Amino acid sequence: MEPDDSINALGGVLEPCSTDPVTGFFRDGHCNTCPQDRGSHTVCAVMTAEFLAYSKYVGNDLSTPRPEFGFAGLVPGDKWCLCAARFLQAHDEGCAPKVDLAATHRRALAIVPLDILKRHEARKI
Repeated sequence: MEPDDSINALGGVLEPCSTDPVTGFFRDGHCNTCPQDRGSHTVCAVMTAEFLAYSKYVGNDLSTPRPEFGFAGLVPGDKWCLCAARFLQAHDEGCAPKVDLAATHRRALAIVPLDILKRHEARKI
């Protein structure tokens, strides 16, 4: 599997999302994608307690450790390459996490309009 071009939602070079915890479809710390990434793990999201509870409620428990998969579980503040459709669903339900646009792959725009991503942009300090 070869990743698509590493271009972010703003048209620049895709920045890393997280290496602690390590994220991404390719587990390379980036929200890279390819045709085999059916979930489009392209939105670099900053986890919140509200979003983690919502995700667990809708059947994707991201907070419970799963050591058998080398997954420590996410906590508020962690960054994670989230499925674009799950982000949009959380937005529609009013509990979307913040987004790092520079680390969000441009392929997310096929599912989530840029103006919605910008509304949830995490401000850099």
